[in-house]
Amino acid sequence: MNVYLDNSATTRPFETVVEAMNKSMLEGFYNPSALYAPAMYAERGMADARKVIAATLKANEKNVIFTSGGTESDNLAIWGWLQTQRVPGEVLYTAAEHAAVKNACLEAERRFGCKAREIPLLSNGSIDLAALEKMLNEHTQLICVMQVCNETGVIMPIKEVCALRDKLAPKAAIHVDGVQGYLRVPFSFQQYKVQSYALSAHKIHGPKGVGALVIRDGHRIKPQMAGGGQQNDLRSGTENTCGIAGLMEAIRQYPADGVSRMLAMKQLLAAMLAEKLPEMQIVGLPVDDAMSAGHILNVAFPPVRAETLLHALEMDNICVGTGSACSSKKGKHSTVLTAMGCSFQVMEGAIRISLSPCNTEEEMRYTAEKMIEKVGMLRKFTRR
Repeated sequence: MNVYLDNSATTRPFETVVEAMNKSMLEGFYNPSALYAPAMYAERGMADARKVIAATLKANEKNVIFTSGGTESDNLAIWGWLQTQRVPGEVLYTAAEHAAVKNACLEAERRFGCKAREIPLLSNGSIDLAALEKMLNEHTQLICVMQVCNETGVIMPIKEVCALRDKLAPKAAIHVDGVQGYLRVPFSFQQYKVQSYALSAHKIHGPKGVGALVIRDGHRIKPQMAGGGQQNDLRSGTENTCGIAGLMEAIRQYPADGVSRMLAMKQLLAAMLAEKLPEMQIVGLPVDDAMSAGHILNVAFPPVRAETLLHALEMDNICVGTGSACSSKKGKHSTVLTAMGCSFQVMEGAIRISLSPCNTEEEMRYTAEKMIEKVGMLRKFTRR
């Protein structure tokens, strides 16, 4: 049995996504900026994709900007907004942010002269709202907060962040990195008064290399690319119509009961592991907490090291992660777990299990069996 449990790193495209992309490449390859009829059909396909995305977020379809993925969407949102400000101010980002956001904020400090400040986390991985309240002031121009932490699965309290912004820094924009939350945790521009939201196709069984930035009506950003003025001059370059077709199909095919199915599998796996390995530590919020996303489970079995366990599981055809895929090869401890104040042993041993609606109960039982077996074996050879 092959079990893939690193879906926060990337997902396998749905078969219909591949079919839609293949059709786009073979039949709808025209440049959407051209004036003849086939090109107009390609343009219409992008318009349909905008409608599909806007409907899922209760946003205006005119405010959907296609990008190359989550990183570009985050960069465009952060730099594009800060460049509209007349004088340098402060940009705040949570200590849980993906490098695409954190490094964009630090780069903005160098480029635009603003001050980038990190919002601390609580030991459970959520935002320290009391600390944020003290940081907000009239100089705050941007607050960056992810929807779901890619390492711990903690759902961030965006509504509370919006309330603090409205009270203490009403002119500040809020950007949400929704890459790990889109379609898996509800989000609505009508419910949350944020200015921008980023998403990526390959996290929801779409293709790599395409994503979107969705902005609120009236929110201004400056383009970060000079060119032909596509997408209302906000993102120049011939659009990736093939990738956009795949993104739209992934959204359409994402199962309506996917969230509840993933949560049930996560709870089942956690329960089976805890029964046989009571010393297991969950990194983040408890599995049954309402602010714990149903598709990410981060666990540690001290003193077993994560990398050792990962490769042991790989021998049984089980793929898991050890944190953000963008930094897992750099050999450094997770900045998120460090900010949470996790012990050295937990940081060394944290395994991220991330689910998709394609995973099954049978896979959970097989994974639990093998993890229990491997942890028991590895403990015998691990220095305490």
